[in-house]
Amino acid sequence: MKWLMLSLIGLWALSAKAGVASVVRDEPFYQDVSVKYRLHPTVAGAKFLKLLVNRDDVAYVLTDRGVARVFGEELALDRSFRPLGALIPLDLALSPEGDLYYLFADRWLSNGKSGLPKGHVPAGTFTRIAVGGNGTVWLAGPGGVARANADGTWNWVTQFSGASAVQVELLPLQAGSIGRTSADLAFIRDGRVQWLTSGISGNAVTEVGPPRATTLAQSKGTLVIGTDSGIAAFSSSNPDTASSTGLVTRLPGTHITRIIPVSGGRWVGTTQGAFFETDGTASKWAIPSAGPKAPAPQFRYYASKRWLADDSVVDLALDRQGSAWILSKTGLQKVEYHSWTLAQKAAWFEKKVRSRHIRYGLTAERRLPVSGDVATSEMVDTDNDGGWSSYWLASQAFRYAMTQDPEAHAWAWETFGALERFQLMHSYKGFPARTMERAGFKYSDPNQWHAATDPDWEWKSHTSSDEIIAHFFAYAVLWECAAKTPEEKGRIRNVVVRIADHILEHNLYLIDTDGKPTLWGRWHPEYVNQFPPTVYDRRLNSAEFTAMMQFAFHLTGDRKYKDKALELFRTAGYLDNIVHTVKQLQATPGAVHQGIEMGDVWNHSDDELGFVTYWVLCRFAFDSSLRAKYVGSVVDHWEVERGERYPFWNFVAGGCGVRDCASEEAVWTLRGFPTDTIAWTVRNSVRNDLTRLPKNFRLQDTVELLPPGERQYVRCNTQPFILDGGDDGHTEFAGDEYLLGYWMGRFIGAISGPRAR
Repeated sequence: MKWLMLSLIGLWALSAKAGVASVVRDEPFYQDVSVKYRLHPTVAGAKFLKLLVNRDDVAYVLTDRGVARVFGEELALDRSFRPLGALIPLDLALSPEGDLYYLFADRWLSNGKSGLPKGHVPAGTFTRIAVGGNGTVWLAGPGGVARANADGTWNWVTQFSGASAVQVELLPLQAGSIGRTSADLAFIRDGRVQWLTSGISGNAVTEVGPPRATTLAQSKGTLVIGTDSGIAAFSSSNPDTASSTGLVTRLPGTHITRIIPVSGGRWVGTTQGAFFETDGTASKWAIPSAGPKAPAPQFRYYASKRWLADDSVVDLALDRQGSAWILSKTGLQKVEYHSWTLAQKAAWFEKKVRSRHIRYGLTAERRLPVSGDVATSEMVDTDNDGGWSSYWLASQAFRYAMTQDPEAHAWAWETFGALERFQLMHSYKGFPARTMERAGFKYSDPNQWHAATDPDWEWKSHTSSDEIIAHFFAYAVLWECAAKTPEEKGRIRNVVVRIADHILEHNLYLIDTDGKPTLWGRWHPEYVNQFPPTVYDRRLNSAEFTAMMQFAFHLTGDRKYKDKALELFRTAGYLDNIVHTVKQLQATPGAVHQGIEMGDVWNHSDDELGFVTYWVLCRFAFDSSLRAKYVGSVVDHWEVERGERYPFWNFVAGGCGVRDCASEEAVWTLRGFPTDTIAWTVRNSVRNDLTRLPKNFRLQDTVELLPPGERQYVRCNTQPFILDGGDDGHTEFAGDEYLLGYWMGRFIGAISGPRAR
């Protein structure tokens, strides 16, 4: 009869897999990836001046040592043409056909068109070159602007009086595209924009635009002007009466260094990084909308060492594949756009995790002694190895449930073996270690380590409730998704029973090696109910204890677990605590535990623990009536957290029975999840395009949620609205949060599987 009852309980739990209101099809999207080029000794420390990508997608960089180009994954001085190898040009330009033109002190030339384009000029006369339609060559210097003729001669088209400088590129204009009269050229002189217009009476120069112009571009009959404080645009039926659209300053960076108009928007370089600004039409560079309630971001912003060697952008260029080449003061990089599906991205992350983040079956962080250099890194233990590894385990159990791939089954059970060993490597029954390491090599918090039964190993104590509930989540998912045999089910049952019995036998505490409760391993009413409902621990710990007892009862049928949970419902108000709204959480002075303020700010790590708990709480509820109450509690919490768009939050809600779990918003995060998981320092507080919030209890800095690739890399226990953070590239995370979100989304039916090929 006992096994019949367990079977019926299991059938109810599995039937709790609720359908979600909307399913996101796994359509291809464009994944952005940064490619950084090594600097050959010939250009290391050189001053980078200009970037051009020719029609063959070869990138050239003008430096103060000469012309450099990309060879494979390296930027080096270009010795390809022996007559030019030792020369240092003053400027470079591309023709509309994509040929490279060189300007030297006494001549200009191109290797295109069989080497025919060339001309000689008086030494020291010109410092800038540009090539317009029909091969027209423009030259500029302190004395004025000239047009080169087909026979190699040249003539002034306008001369300057007094000391002058053409600061940036000349811009040949499309004939007749701006105004009734033909504007041939735009250029910047002493920070002011000027138009050169050819007419019957000769050449005329018209000065327009805001002061301190820095760069020029032309787009759809409009002259776009970058300045040191924003972007302006001018258009008119006559240059003499040009009208401005006004200076746009709500941009990620306002000191503009380069503008490239493209179909769908424009690329912009600044002294604070580069960005693509969408005009609202479809393009591979625009970030897709996260659904009807979440409009797509206007900008796709690339800054920090995740993307660039430094944020001071000197120049930009696009190649024929749509990759954005970005030249900064200290490096050359390219942002590529790969057409991926979510499934392909998951396969990429699984390979990454397995290749460099598995430590004794646990998922591990890597410490990078040299910033950003994974080759110098090592895997280290952390306080939360058991917790984060539980998420990797769950991802692979979900994957197995959806694919029946034996590899996923093996990987999930390998990590289970590590968590199982946490209980068996010492004599403290039912007490899971935080982590483990071979003797003598512990890394974190050395005061909490103890010798294992095996003298070659040590284990870490002071285990938190964080680890306990994360383990239960992993065991619950494994039981439901990847426990195939009586032996596998028995192993899960044993680890769960040992922990549950430890807690019951020690008066609802997790007792450490010193015979005292750990700091956070406390589920007794004297701890839980000491806090007012405005402090989340009252609700969280009530839910954790109930979830653990429910799962232990589900696996064993032993009434002691159910009876204890129901007793606390009656005598200590634990059910009332669980369903109490989180919307009433607020600053609560005086709520202190062992000297730690519990009610000063919203603890986002508790959000993570709450949603981990909800999965077990709802899917293994004692009965459907309780489950309905739990689901209401999940909705209450998720409505507060929805704006963060963490896939984990949304899909736990969906798995608990919340039909509208905003699948599109979760998929938006999965698609934007960066493949570079190094903790680069990110500073978004310098941006001018964000709406700031006053200081608040949730510590939310802005109204807007930035795409994941623009934020510091954080786990789901950290609030994503924080603008600045990181450790300058000294930690690499596994990225298993992506896998948990993706495979959980697949499991609950929120994400469709890949199309058959």
